[in-house]
Amino acid sequence: MDKQKLEHYRNLLETRRRTLLESVARSEEDGRAAQEVDSAQDVADRASNSYQKEFLFARSNNDRQFVRLVEHALSHIAEGTYGECEQCGSEINERRLEAVPWAQYCLACQERLDRGELEQRPQQD
Repeated sequence: MDKQKLEHYRNLLETRRRTLLESVARSEEDGRAAQEVDSAQDVADRASNSYQKEFLFARSNNDRQFVRLVEHALSHIAEGTYGECEQCGSEINERRLEAVPWAQYCLACQERLDRGELEQRPQQD
């Protein structure tokens, strides 16, 4: 992959990482604010507040997982292996990378993984 394309993907990934980290920070801040309000409410309000805290916690965890995927992809750019399937070593299609710049697998391997025919390899970062 040429330097211009790598720089394009690096910019996409860094922008996505910033957005995700901002979302994590907002979710944590909103969760803390919801916890402070918890004591003076009736039962229905506390239940609603509890649901909101759980939702924010789940969203924050999901965003953190995406941050790890994005950082994993950025490490592959630094290593010179970005765009290579981590399963078979073939090149990941550019259309796939445009849609999912943190993709670890080519489409064929991803489909096999989704069907349970392959085991996902643990990240080594």
